Amino acid sequence: MAGRLAVLRRRLGIMPETAGTFLRIDAFDTGDPARALAPDTLSTYEVFMTTTEPHSATARTPTAHASRYLQQVCKHWQHNMPVEFTPEQGTVTFPKNARGADWPGDATVTFTAEADALVTRIDATSSGQLEGLKGAVARHIDRFAFREAPLPFDWQG
Repeated sequence: MAGRLAVLRRRLGIMPETAGTFLRIDAFDTGDPARALAPDTLSTYEVFMTTTEPHSATARTPTAHASRYLQQVCKHWQHNMPVEFTPEQGTVTFPKNARGADWPGDATVTFTAEADALVTRIDATSSGQLEGLKGAVARHIDRFAFREAPLPFDWQG
C-alpha cells in the first residue's frame, strides 16, 4: 500500500509543505501502481503526511555520573512509558498523547553515557513537543543529579 500511496501523492502533487496534515484521498485502486487512478475500484485512504523537517536536538552534559543518571531516569520513566536501557544507553518513548497532549506522533529520547558526559538526543514530531521534552529531560536529570545541579544542557540542532 505504501507504494500505491507514493504514486497517488506524486500524481496529486502533494508537496512537503502539506506535511503534518491529514488528507483524504478518494482514488481508484486496482492494486497496480501504474494504474492507481484507473476507474476499476474506488478506495479511500486516510493519509497522514509526516514532516520532512527534523525536530531533534542533542545535548552533551558534562558529568562523571552519566551512567547513574541515565539508569535512574530510565527506571523512573519505565513506570509510565516504554523504556529500554543498559548502563551505557537508554531509550524512552514518549507517547503522542502523554499527559493529555495531542502531538502528531511519539517522541524518542536517547541517552548515552560517556566517561565524562551524558549525551541526550530528542527526536520529536513537532517543535512544541521538542521544547517541552527539553525542559522535562533537564528537570528530571537535575532531580537525580541534585548534588551537582543544575547541569548545563546546551541543546544543539
